[in-house]
Amino acid sequence: MNQSETLLEIKDLCVEFKTMAGTVHAVDHLSYTLHRGEKLGIVGESGSGKSVSSLAMMQLIPNPPGKVTGGQILYNGKDLVKLSEREMQKIRGNEISMIFQEPMTSLNPVFTIGDQLDEVSLLHIPGATREIAKKRSIEMLNMVGIAMPERVYASFPHELSGGMRQRVMIAMALAGEPRLIIADEPTTALDVTIQAQILELFNDLKRRINGSILLITHDLGVIAEMADYVVVMYAGRIIEKGTATEIFNNPLHPYTKGLQKSKPTMKSNSDTLFNIPGNVPNPVNMPDYCYFKERCSECIGKCSGKYPDMVQVSPTHFVACHLYEGKEFRK
Repeated sequence: MNQSETLLEIKDLCVEFKTMAGTVHAVDHLSYTLHRGEKLGIVGESGSGKSVSSLAMMQLIPNPPGKVTGGQILYNGKDLVKLSEREMQKIRGNEISMIFQEPMTSLNPVFTIGDQLDEVSLLHIPGATREIAKKRSIEMLNMVGIAMPERVYASFPHELSGGMRQRVMIAMALAGEPRLIIADEPTTALDVTIQAQILELFNDLKRRINGSILLITHDLGVIAEMADYVVVMYAGRIIEKGTATEIFNNPLHPYTKGLQKSKPTMKSNSDTLFNIPGNVPNPVNMPDYCYFKERCSECIGKCSGKYPDMVQVSPTHFVACHLYEGKEFRK
């Protein structure tokens, strides 16, 4: 990938929340790049800052208590952090769409699916009439694999299954023909069979629209299935990033290794499932040293010093860990 193909570049993004207990650094100097046509996965446990970073991208952080306190979010070279609400309204839906993790809370229960889909087309497609919007809504429902689109168009959200509601949310995200789709835990509430169908739908849609996908999840299985490039987050920071092949075949950070071990397999049973011991540090009082130190089985003397710098170990593989200092990739 060359620089001209960059669609999204996050540079040193910081997001804070003011609480009664103190300031929470939810996202701490986050940096990564997403290229056109690429599927990038962001993985980490709950509270790692995955969703907050995507909400910051859409200017959906509630202020107060939250605020972007530093860094840039460059979309096609334009810094989204500096845009006005009016300017962001032109970006949301048209350029960047977001699929939230629980469709039942994202869909309005008192309006039909058709009403809600039509609204997207009426907002984002110049000159769209009600007739044009309805036709496009039914086309979108058909595109996402809904067998009886006219019937679903006339239905209310509670009349649909979880998998159908998720497909509707994907249809809504596509209606404005965005270049970038952010999918935040898109399969969390679905059973395994429906999860597989939704992931295949994402792959199919990416091929058809040639868009970019930013996939946010705690599920390594989903990341393995979908992502070209992977960012691993822990306590608001990136601790490792690389191609999907590098992250899954050669994980370096002890936390990434722990995530790999804790993933259930066909050979797993309730007595042998691995878990990472300990807890994430108090977000109001983060240490100066490595945030994973107290939970790490590979800790060395340096881990009690300053927070580790990001080390480049291959052209595409980076890790923030003292174990790899002095092992930098030589260009």
